[in-house]
Amino acid sequence: MKYFALIVSFIVLAGCASGPRFDTSHPSANHDSRIQFVVVHYTSASMERSLQLLTHGEVSSHYLIGDDKNATIYKLMDESLRAWHAGESQWQGRTWLNSSSLGIEIVNPGFKDTPTGRLWYPYTEAQVQSLIVLLKDISQRYNINPRSIIGHSDIAPLRKLDPGPLFPWKRLAGEGIGIWPNEQAVARQQAQFEARLPSISWYQAQLARVGYETPQTGELDVATRHVLAAFQMHFRPSRFDGTPDAQTAALLQVLNQTK
Repeated sequence: MKYFALIVSFIVLAGCASGPRFDTSHPSANHDSRIQFVVVHYTSASMERSLQLLTHGEVSSHYLIGDDKNATIYKLMDESLRAWHAGESQWQGRTWLNSSSLGIEIVNPGFKDTPTGRLWYPYTEAQVQSLIVLLKDISQRYNINPRSIIGHSDIAPLRKLDPGPLFPWKRLAGEGIGIWPNEQAVARQQAQFEARLPSISWYQAQLARVGYETPQTGELDVATRHVLAAFQMHFRPSRFDGTPDAQTAALLQVLNQTK
């Protein structure tokens, strides 16, 4: 019996020895990272509930920033894995961004509707500081374009509002981890657009150039209003009603001229 086992082992080893060789001495330079985008969200839930949903629910993200005093950064999964945070989405022509992005959730209630209007909840200073540290680290490691740091509402404007109008996009841009239009240039362009607004087709084309999935119908339809509102919430959070006005046109023009 021992002799038979020895023969079998020899055959197995011989088979392995005659298999293919793997030569790794010629690595290709023609590649880039799977991670092209970073998508920021708020959880609309408490800290405890957020952890439960993101670790044992039907959604997930790579990171969660807590609402404790120090705004602890929780790493919930390895960055090489695909998190379920973006859903049906599109940005810069890329679809289903779960496959090409990292997701960051921030513990924040989002908003509540009151008799006097919708009340949005601010982010804490500690949360903003933690987010800046995290985004700078990710951006450096993956060479993320500042234009590719976006919110859930940017990639899914018909169904999502997070991270909301109180998210500090302008501050992030000042840290080099996002974009923000030059305000003087916007003011100059706005004065020109006040005399005559562009066509709806122009707005739709400019929104698509920024990265938004936008209908190209030439009509101010429901979808176009949603996309305009998402753009305004990101770049003009003081008013995001989806109206194609002169300031929105100026913001679009300046952003697309400074690519």
